[in-house]
Amino acid sequence: MGVTEWLGRCPLVAILRGVRPDEVEAVGDALVGAGIAILEVPLNSPEPFESVRRLAARFGDRALVGAGTVRRESEVAALAEAGGRVMVTPHADPALVRAARARGLVTMPGFLTPAEAFALLDAGADALKLFPAEAGGPPMLRALKAVLPAGTPLLPVGGVDAASLPAWRAAGAAGYGCGSSLYRPGDTPEVVLAKARALLAAL
Repeated sequence: MGVTEWLGRCPLVAILRGVRPDEVEAVGDALVGAGIAILEVPLNSPEPFESVRRLAARFGDRALVGAGTVRRESEVAALAEAGGRVMVTPHADPALVRAARARGLVTMPGFLTPAEAFALLDAGADALKLFPAEAGGPPMLRALKAVLPAGTPLLPVGGVDAASLPAWRAAGAAGYGCGSSLYRPGDTPEVVLAKARALLAAL
């Protein structure tokens, strides 16, 4: 499935910053059980590639598993070797998009300006992550949609929570990257499940 199909299943991307390998499967069970289908382990988490490996092995085709905060081509290689299938970056680096596409990965690189967005799309990005989204808010996303190619999936990331989701949806977001509003280090699977249900209800 392409990124549009995954976002169609559930537009929330779970950003599990700080998750540990020994807890990641239970947290993943809670999220996938709630209906969330895209799981991202940022690379500034403890042993992130081991967490990716465990999630990918546990969920197979039931979830799109990958890594965020990817900044180097060596990390793209390690992500693919761990079984990850989606790469998310915090910044606009077309070379990383090309490297990830060469390995068959879905790419959701970060951007903040139109120039960055077009450069990433020219490199073959599947979707674009507006980050930090709270800097411009829904009006910025709406303006970007007017100039980017029709159908470009835009996902706000940064400060997205149940209260702000309706405004982002009205602005035309295709998906939503949710970090602390879904998971904080130390959250139990039960807490994560309750957060997931609250976000899904807000949609």
